[in-house]
Amino acid sequence: MKKLFIFLFTVISIVSCDQYVTRNLGGNSTIKLEPGEKLVEVTWKDDGDLWYLVEPMDSNYIPKTKIFKESSMVGVIEGSVTFIETR
Repeated sequence: MKKLFIFLFTVISIVSCDQYVTRNLGGNSTIKLEPGEKLVEVTWKDDGDLWYLVEPMDSNYIPKTKIFKESSMVGVIEGSVTFIETR
């Protein structure tokens, strides 16, 4: 029973770390920015921390969906993070 609990905890932890999985195993994740924020820049730090710079939208700015893609040299494990802006 203890081994099952540890296994389930590990699986839940990995699934909840969406950006870590995307960075290291490929796949896609989505980040919905706070209303009124627009994405300026995004980067990975070290082994999986995702850092992104946002700023307030101007009144005439039209919200966009932006995709941060990985292109590996081998082309096997590639991921993307989609940022969704809203007013």
